[in-house]
Amino acid sequence: MKRLSITAWFLSFVLVLFVPSSSWSAPLKVVATTGMIGDVVQQLGQDKIALSTLMGTGVDPHLYKATHGDMRRLQQAEVIFYNGLHLEGKMQSIFHKMARSKAVYAVSEGIPKSDLIHYGSVVDPHIWFDVSLWQQAVETVLEKLIRHDPKHQAFYNANAKRYLQTLTALHQWVLDQINTLAPAQRVLITAHDAFGYFGRAYGMEVRGLQGISTVAEFGLHDLKQLKDLIVARQIPAVFVESSVPKKFLQALVAGVSESGHDLKIGGELYSDAMGLANTAEGTYVGMVQHNVLTIVKALKQGEPSQ
Repeated sequence: MKRLSITAWFLSFVLVLFVPSSSWSAPLKVVATTGMIGDVVQQLGQDKIALSTLMGTGVDPHLYKATHGDMRRLQQAEVIFYNGLHLEGKMQSIFHKMARSKAVYAVSEGIPKSDLIHYGSVVDPHIWFDVSLWQQAVETVLEKLIRHDPKHQAFYNANAKRYLQTLTALHQWVLDQINTLAPAQRVLITAHDAFGYFGRAYGMEVRGLQGISTVAEFGLHDLKQLKDLIVARQIPAVFVESSVPKKFLQALVAGVSESGHDLKIGGELYSDAMGLANTAEGTYVGMVQHNVLTIVKALKQGEPSQ
């Protein structure tokens, strides 16, 4: 009899171990296209999500095509976040098709059209360069995570509150840093016109060799116009981008040098992709800080940033 009671106790103990607890649930499977979006999702979701980010450092989302592995991850995902506004131009049809049967969201969907920068019929997709605008994308991610995982609503809300406070402080920090530049120094020239929102938010004139998409081509006339601007205004530095070939800006520097003006590469900026994972630049906040410090140092001192 004693042996039977011990056996019964043991079996009940084993059942407790192997019957899932009502308080536990599998992490929400989430896919994000870019590192900037992935970082937002991770900041809010932490251990309540299983995140997969498609595009790593140095990857140009304008040109990116989904691999077979990407398609498998997208099909397995419970929630998919992408930027929208045609940033992931070669994946738009995939998202539109998947949205018929899956939870697929553009993080830009909550931003009023009046807050977006328009070039004719084309909308600038680089919304993350205005930190205050990017906060609206964070709100969209929060709303969708709660919709698909309401059990952890309080957790997501608390994380979002902390992260939004961090971004509010970051926005003010960027303003303070740019304000250390004299008005005449506030000219930012990059490989492609990705920094329009940055310029509007923080009071900088922004020029790009290419248009808002790296798919756009530029001609000798564009190159000459930019060269003449640099020489006339004695701009000390231009900036390459981590996700765009450097040869175009290097050709611009060489052409300006022939005019007798000493133009330097002011450093490398993270534009359409963040830095390596497990580095400061591998987070959205760290990427913004790196870019701003690089810009200010080069334009203020006329020296390349290391």
